[in-house]
Amino acid sequence: MSLGTTDKAAGGRLSQFLDSPVIGMSPWIAMSVIVGPGRFELAVAIALALAVALVIVGRIRRPGSSFKILEIADVVFFAVMAIIGIFASPGAYRWLENYAGEVANIALMAIALGSMACRVPFTLQYAREQVPREYWNEPRFLRTNYYITGAWGAAFAVAAIAGAYGDLVLHNSNNLWTGWIIQIGAIIAALQFTEWYPDVVRARSLRERNLPGPPEPPVSDFLIPLAGYLTPVGILVLAFGAGPVWLGVVLIVLGVVLAKSLSRTEEAEPDASG
Repeated sequence: MSLGTTDKAAGGRLSQFLDSPVIGMSPWIAMSVIVGPGRFELAVAIALALAVALVIVGRIRRPGSSFKILEIADVVFFAVMAIIGIFASPGAYRWLENYAGEVANIALMAIALGSMACRVPFTLQYAREQVPREYWNEPRFLRTNYYITGAWGAAFAVAAIAGAYGDLVLHNSNNLWTGWIIQIGAIIAALQFTEWYPDVVRARSLRERNLPGPPEPPVSDFLIPLAGYLTPVGILVLAFGAGPVWLGVVLIVLGVVLAKSLSRTEEAEPDASG
């Protein structure tokens, strides 16, 4: 492969990433992961900077293009959070430090459900930039975006519930399980589903029309990153004493075994189909 081809391929991957709904959710992911006692200002500043940068980059890449639902929601929500933080009383500011993560998670869940209720799931605007116009109104295309938007709504609902449990029940915003492991795991699942499911739908569509194309990606493609996540979770459990030693060891071993088993399954399926 020539250097020019490599640069072109790299540019194509970058363009595909910038057109993904994942990029629009990066401010919310940053807020969800970073925010906590003593980190409210940092989390909001990073999230707002990302939101504004995404709007600017989007207009530079596609001059005259319309604003996306998620872009507008990003800027408005985090700008409001920043303003509230500036003028909040000490008591209100402490409340924000403890609960801003849950507020952000619930807000994105509401945006996901609201966009679906309005029949414009927010991932649809990103998907249309990667698909020819003649496919925009196909039921399969629309259904795929409902599923992906719903997956993100579910992920942030899980994150909100986990964070609320840590804050309200455990009274510990920095609890390793509720503040980090569960929330990050939910985001990883949504990220992986966003990458995996469109390829499944595309492969099925080509197969139904008897057209050539890559095979349908197996479920193991979706599960491998989730299985792999168990190993670092086990290491964290051991390092921070977030559970009994046996639990950390079991998670490490289970993550390694499942990842290897799923990888072997993934390698065997193309051979079987061939």
